[in-house]
Amino acid sequence: MDPIKNPYAPGAGTPPPELAGRDELRESVRIALERVRAGRQTKSIMMVGLRGVGKTVLLDRMREDAESVGIQTLRVEAPENRSLPAILAPELRQALLRLSRNEKAKELAQRALRGLAGFAKALKVKYEDIEVGFDFEPEPGLADNGDLEHDLQALLEVTGTAAKKAGTALAMFVDEMQYVEEEQLASLITALHRTAQRSLPVVLVGAGLPQLPGKMGRAKSYAERLFDFPQIGPLSDEAARLAISKPAADQDVVVAEDALDRIVDETRGYPYFLQEWGKHTWDVAEVSPITARDVERATVTVIAALDESFFRVRFDRLTPLEKRYLRAMAELGPGPHRSGDIAVQLGREVTSLGPTRSQLIVKGMIWSPSHGDTAFTVPLFDEFMKRIMPGGDWRK
Repeated sequence: MDPIKNPYAPGAGTPPPELAGRDELRESVRIALERVRAGRQTKSIMMVGLRGVGKTVLLDRMREDAESVGIQTLRVEAPENRSLPAILAPELRQALLRLSRNEKAKELAQRALRGLAGFAKALKVKYEDIEVGFDFEPEPGLADNGDLEHDLQALLEVTGTAAKKAGTALAMFVDEMQYVEEEQLASLITALHRTAQRSLPVVLVGAGLPQLPGKMGRAKSYAERLFDFPQIGPLSDEAARLAISKPAADQDVVVAEDALDRIVDETRGYPYFLQEWGKHTWDVAEVSPITARDVERATVTVIAALDESFFRVRFDRLTPLEKRYLRAMAELGPGPHRSGDIAVQLGREVTSLGPTRSQLIVKGMIWSPSHGDTAFTVPLFDEFMKRIMPGGDWRK
């Protein structure tokens, strides 16, 4: 098989050749954006799911969908150790500059830019990582109190007013939202609540790990009434098979049924893993049709590649005790597991492991599906932990 024509695209947020199984969710977001543009009430959307289910790809495709119909957008990722004002301000400036080119909204957009200048200057004392260009002098009294909850509310109100005047909407696409600190998350929820009360066309489409709904509920108790939380999981068998077979067919290559069965079984239908297995299977196959034997030969290479990249980059961030905690979880299987059972594996009291568990949640390695339960946020991580920490020495 010609490696240059290999259609599969494993990577962090890399768009697959065939975005299978997500049409219904894309349509629900399209409807939400059109409703908010028309001044009708709608909820913001927060997609939640494990690593590797394609949340980032979906977020980017939804943004492209929105921009193609004239909706103003901004796109940010919330990394660890960055403040929400710092990541929002530069992108909001770009959106406002675009709005200012609309003759109807020009004055309001420029007022919002003055508000942004006051916002950044006032909050610079608390959030030192804010860096944004100033196109206008601040307007005294507009979003410049130095209090994030009050100022972000004022800033999104004036921005929403400008978008409404332009006959469009502002859609904020934010990835990795589980890393936003709870206090800052509360301010964002409050601001969105205010724009919804005023029927202003501002909406948030976000993505994060499964612990995010609980975190948002703690930040503001009414968050569940402002957001829909669609669960993004592995693809159905039909969609998973399509994600492999269609890109190959577009290159006049057939993937045999037994090969598709094997790939779906190995990947559990997770989009990132489908791309990895597709890529490596293509590379080892010599001719069409691609067979189950080709998949078998590729699997060894795939697992090695995943261990050195997808899994290892997360493993290397862990302390020795955190690694042992995850190894104990792996010993019990894919999960979820009771905290007490994990403690038994380690020969420790549950209470003594509380800080370790909490830190693993902060790092995005595990989450709690229900009180006292613990599960991996990375699919197949239990198998990786057994490979990288074999035997029983980890118990010591």
